[in-house]
Amino acid sequence: MTISTSYNAKILALAIGLAAVATATSSTRAEDTTSAQPPAASLAAQGEYLARAGDCIACHTKPEGKLFAGGRPMPTPFGTLYTSNITPDPETGIGKWNADDFYATMHNGRFPDGGLIYPAMPFGSYTKVTRKDSDAIFAYLKTVPPVKQANRPHDLKFPYNNRSLILGWRTLFFYQGEYKPDPKQSDEWNRGAYLVEGLGHCGMCHTAINALGGSSESEAFQGGLIPMQNWYAPSLTSNKEAGLGDWSIKDITDLLKTGVSARGVVFGPMAEVVYNSLQYLSDDDVRAMAVYLKSLGQGAPPQPAASNLPSSESSLLSVLGKTIYDRHCASCHGAEGLGKPPHYPPLAGNQSIQMSSAVNPIRMVLNGGYPPGTAGNPMPYGMPPFAQSLSDDEVAAVVTYIRTAWGNRGAAVSAHEANALRAAPLD
Repeated sequence: MTISTSYNAKILALAIGLAAVATATSSTRAEDTTSAQPPAASLAAQGEYLARAGDCIACHTKPEGKLFAGGRPMPTPFGTLYTSNITPDPETGIGKWNADDFYATMHNGRFPDGGLIYPAMPFGSYTKVTRKDSDAIFAYLKTVPPVKQANRPHDLKFPYNNRSLILGWRTLFFYQGEYKPDPKQSDEWNRGAYLVEGLGHCGMCHTAINALGGSSESEAFQGGLIPMQNWYAPSLTSNKEAGLGDWSIKDITDLLKTGVSARGVVFGPMAEVVYNSLQYLSDDDVRAMAVYLKSLGQGAPPQPAASNLPSSESSLLSVLGKTIYDRHCASCHGAEGLGKPPHYPPLAGNQSIQMSSAVNPIRMVLNGGYPPGTAGNPMPYGMPPFAQSLSDDEVAAVVTYIRTAWGNRGAAVSAHEANALRAAPLD
C-alpha cells in the first residue's frame, strides 16, 4: 500500500474560487491603459502561467465541462457552493469586467458592484497577489473561449445563505494587502513565500478551519482536516508531519514537480494540485517554493494523539495487521517497511503514517490511488483499493500495524474510524 509522506504545500488546496467570481455588471470606469504594459500576447501568456500557479482550472472547470465555465459543486459544512463562470462571455461570465474589476475581486473579496464574496474563494490569499500579476491573469482569461452558461445559485443552509454575515467573518479573519517581501530573506525565499501564501493559497488546506469557517494567523500551516474532501492536510511547520526541515531541496522539488521523490509520494487532493498546477511551473519557481517550505519546517512537533483503544485491543489489532500486511502489502513495501523508493515509498519512519490523524492512511487502504501522471513521472505506480476485500476490522488492523511497527510511534485506530471513511467521496 502506497502512502504519501506528505501532502506538502500546494501551492488544494484545492479551491481557487469555490464560490467566487460571478457575473456582475462592470462599473463605468475607463479601461486600463496599456502603454506601459507588455504586448497583449505576452501578457496573456504570463497570465496563463500564473493561472496554472493558482490552479484555477481545478475549481472553475467541472469534470467533462468547458474550460473555466464553472458549475462545479463544492460541498462544505455550510451547504453546497457552485463555482462561477469566469470565461469572457458578456452575459454569464466576466466579459463586461475590466482589469480594475478583476483586481478588486481578487484583492478585496468583493464583486465589482460591492457585493460580498463567500470566503470559500481564497481571497484571503489572493489579496497578496500583485496588481501586475492580477492584470496578467485577467488578460489570459479574456483569451479563453467564452461559454454562455449561467451560474448556478448556491445551496446554503440557514443562516449561511445570508451574505451579510460575511461582514463579521471579514472582521475576524480577513487581512487585506499585497505581499510585502521580507528584507531579511533572499529574493528566492520571498518568491517562494509569494507563491505559497498568495496564488498557491496553501493555507486554505494546511491551516485548520474553525466552526466559523475561518482560521487564525497564529495557526497558519499547522495542518487540519479538509472537510469538503475528508482528507487531512498535514502541518507544514512540524517535522513530525509534513514539515520539510530535514528534507533536501531536491527531494522537495521532486515531490512538487513530479509527485514522487525519495522521501514520499503524493495522493489525494495534493495529487490533483501537482497534476493541474505544480508540474507546469518553472524549475526556478518550484525551487523557490521548496526553499520557503523548508524554512517553515522548524516548529516543535505536536504530540501524537493517544489511542482511545485499550492496550490489549491495540495489541490484537497489530498482530492481525501483520498477517494482512504480509499478505497484501509486503511485496511492494517490503517485510520491514523499507519500500522501493520512489515508486513504493517506505512505511518505516514515514511521517504521514505516524501523524495524530489516521485519516490519510485509512483512506489509502480503502480507496487506493495513483500519484499524478506528470512529465517527470508519466507512468506512475499505483496502489489497489482494499475496501471490497477487507472488513472494517481488517482495515483498522493493518493501519494500526503500519503505524506502530518498525519503530513507528503512531496510535492504533478502530474499526469505527475505518467505517466512517468507507463512504467518503473519492475526490
